[in-house]
Amino acid sequence: QVQLVESGGGLVQAGGSLRLSCAASGRTFTGYTMGWFRQAPGKEREFVAAIRWSGGSTYYADSVKGRFTISRDNARVYLQMNSLKPEDTAVYYCAASPTCITPPNCRYAYWGQGTQVTVSP
Repeated sequence: QVQLVESGGGLVQAGGSLRLSCAASGRTFTGYTMGWFRQAPGKEREFVAAIRWSGGSTYYADSVKGRFTISRDNARVYLQMNSLKPEDTAVYYCAASPTCITPPNCRYAYWGQGTQVTVSP
């Protein structure tokens, strides 16, 4: 059973930084694509960043390029968020895609419960 557990959210002032962590367990993730998504109140969930577990290729939404960095180690996926803006306020979700031909456009089969990020002006 794949489990994804996010942590690291919180309240930060604009211009500040946060590091989100996603603990991945239940199987080996070789070949998976891991993604971060976010959903703000009243808005649809949107893609933020993704990383190939094998090889480490990364992909970013235009809105976060140059500010956010996705990485991973043996059992966790991270999202380093710098220069945060109020519009980054959302619940952030970790997701896993077992097979993905054209990342970041993947079918994500597994999702975490989310962690709240709030950026004050």
